[in-house]
Amino acid sequence: MIKAAVLGATGYAGIELVRLLSNHPEVSVELLGSKSFAGQKISDIYQNFRHILESECAEADVEAAAKCDIAFTALPHGASKTVIPALLDAGLKVIDLSGDYRYDDVKVYEKWYNEPHSSPELLSESVYGLCELHRDKIKSARLIGNPGCYTTCSILGAAPLLAVGVADDKNIIIDAKSGVTGAGRSLSMQTHFCECTENSKAYKVATHRHTSEIEQELSNIAGKPIMLSFTPHLIPQKRGILSTIYMNLNKKITADELQKIYEDYFDGEFFVRVMPKGELPETKHVAGSNFVDIGVVLDERLNRAVAVSALDNIVKGAAGQAVQNMNILFGLDEKTGLDFAGYYL
Repeated sequence: MIKAAVLGATGYAGIELVRLLSNHPEVSVELLGSKSFAGQKISDIYQNFRHILESECAEADVEAAAKCDIAFTALPHGASKTVIPALLDAGLKVIDLSGDYRYDDVKVYEKWYNEPHSSPELLSESVYGLCELHRDKIKSARLIGNPGCYTTCSILGAAPLLAVGVADDKNIIIDAKSGVTGAGRSLSMQTHFCECTENSKAYKVATHRHTSEIEQELSNIAGKPIMLSFTPHLIPQKRGILSTIYMNLNKKITADELQKIYEDYFDGEFFVRVMPKGELPETKHVAGSNFVDIGVVLDERLNRAVAVSALDNIVKGAAGQAVQNMNILFGLDEKTGLDFAGYYL
């Protein structure tokens, strides 16, 4: 059995990770790290775990985690990079759900996060854990920067056309919408029920830090620097990301050819479901699952591809992807503990 520690177990991403790991046939959850709820049973904090998992939360420390094989750090951005070097020194593999180890260039991280990185030397060995793109590197890594929801949804939706060189790398526009769980469990005015229900709004227009991650990965795919427009929106639902990606094409192709590019690119990828031609994804079809649904339409008038991708922001956009990374790291079938349908309702 793989012995796992979850640090930050009581946040939304953390508790979703605990839910998935507690049902994983090859995992034993040994440590539930929580500063706020230390000494309390996880089933008292989240009562859906009654009769399933009754372990107590504990202060997350390296000595306790060192007894495990892997640590998942579901900590706030900035907190992970003070803990992870010690976990690595203790011999653990680490999957970090924050943005601290997702970058190739420390200068990009420090520019977008507006703070210095305390262990920049680890960026050279950390692997960007988007499984469908970096599976081979993930297999031998000891530190995974687990991608977030907006980035996973947007990168996968745009990747095929950039990979084959059909899309113009200028003027890419991504319009993305997120459920409220994407903001985490901490209280804030914008996620107060009366503020977000019956309301939709754009935020951090032209300044959202995930822009830099999307640009990094799409630049790597295209083999040239890419800058794009990314606009996130908060919508009144609990789960889900829907990204609409506009890419001008640099040559004339048919709708059938466009469809085939996506089908060929994701051929064999269990967790990426390319929609049949003429159909587009909906968030209710992926909620509660590790699937990404992608559909693409050709706008013949403008010679533009419009790709639409959808995923659950706290499963494939966080905890599910972390489990998928763990499966790859330990040589398990990638689908283990994740091959279930979503909620739909």
